[in-house]
Amino acid sequence: MRRAVLALALLLPLAATAADNDINRISDDIHVKAGQHAGDLSTVSGDVEVGDRAAVGKAATVSGAVTLGAQAQARELGTVSGDIQLGRESIVAGDVRSVSGSVRLAQGARVQGHLSNVSDSIMLDDAQVAGGIETVAGDITVGAGSRVEGGILVDRPNHGAIHFGNDRTPLIVIGPHAVVRGTLDFRQTVVLKVSDSAQIGMVKGATVEKFSGATP
Repeated sequence: MRRAVLALALLLPLAATAADNDINRISDDIHVKAGQHAGDLSTVSGDVEVGDRAAVGKAATVSGAVTLGAQAQARELGTVSGDIQLGRESIVAGDVRSVSGSVRLAQGARVQGHLSNVSDSIMLDDAQVAGGIETVAGDITVGAGSRVEGGILVDRPNHGAIHFGNDRTPLIVIGPHAVVRGTLDFRQTVVLKVSDSAQIGMVKGATVEKFSGATP
């Protein structure tokens, strides 16, 4: 599992390599207006909001939320403590990482790299992930019509690290007509519910519970 230190490492290079169109702040939010272009965005104790149809490089914060508007584009998204939301038909060319926070992909959103968190939920709503999904203590919902390449990994808790509520059992739901290519690898106990119209790869470490209808 890509631990918190790796997610933090995503944030640190931004200030050190700032270009003319980069935005770096401390204890302040960053807003990129609809349709605008910017470089890398980095803040500590603030939110990052990228407007509809805007385009940016990396967008990251140490303590705050990252929001990508409808049809917006980014190279990477990351936060150490906060939620990440991708708007309708938005595209992230690389990885999306949250250590402690939910990650939600709206209809038509695409992550072309790896999608991961350590705790909280990951939810896809008719969205796509090309590089696999990974968590330790989070629930995962691959919603109706969504597609995941590269499988799903629920890693075992690292008991020598910070406690993220690992005493609960993660719930993994693969919705109607969703597709998950690659191995579904569960290295701890999970509840795995799979729609009878979904397509999934090989399952390791869990028993599939089938369901009919829109939700389990």
